[in-house]
Amino acid sequence: QVQLMEFGGGLVRAGESLTLSCALTGSALTADGMGWYRQTPGKQRELVAGLGDGLSADYADHAKGRFTIYRGNVRNTVFLRMNSLKVEDTAKYYCKQQIRSRDYWGQGTQVTVSV
Repeated sequence: QVQLMEFGGGLVRAGESLTLSCALTGSALTADGMGWYRQTPGKQRELVAGLGDGLSADYADHAKGRFTIYRGNVRNTVFLRMNSLKVEDTAKYYCKQQIRSRDYWGQGTQVTVSV
């Protein structure tokens, strides 16, 4: 059974850093695409950063220059390094991995940034 889990959320102060981790288990295949999204109450889920099967990454404007998405050495793991966090980065962060055009989502991990 395929499962995807996120780790690493928490409460930090503005200006601090946090790294989120995501691992997909239960599949013998390698994810084609990976991404991090976030959502706040009453708003739609939005892309934060994405990776295709190559090395290039895409970032939302609010993440450029502060966040870095990268694959782990273990298959189907992906990380999101978040620097210079702002109060407005407070959200629930979700990982998505795509295998053979099927999307797998985790339950999300809460990131709260205080002043």
